[in-house]
Amino acid sequence: MFGDMMGMMGKLKEARAKVEATKKRLDTVSLQESSSDGRVQVTLTANRKLKEIRIDESLLSDPEQLEDYLILTINQAIERATQLNESELAAVAKEGMPNIPGMDSLFK
Repeated sequence: MFGDMMGMMGKLKEARAKVEATKKRLDTVSLQESSSDGRVQVTLTANRKLKEIRIDESLLSDPEQLEDYLILTINQAIERATQLNESELAAVAKEGMPNIPGMDSLFK
């Protein structure tokens, strides 16, 4: 029993290390999202850190329209990054978890 507990603790440490490594890797994964007409483009990491915003000059004369474009495009990018982030971290966490009865249902 004690040996099993030590083995599980080792697997948990290993899983934690893999999750941290995945988080670091996701900092290097860039996602680009554009408005439907391409007038605004944003780039962010899979960890949801904004890296770049490109704005078509035609939007600079209308601040309200620019705000709408930015809000929509940034929110779309954040949603995509969140989905990627969560699926990557869930896969790594599930892979590294020790076989504990009932834990499978947490990662479905």
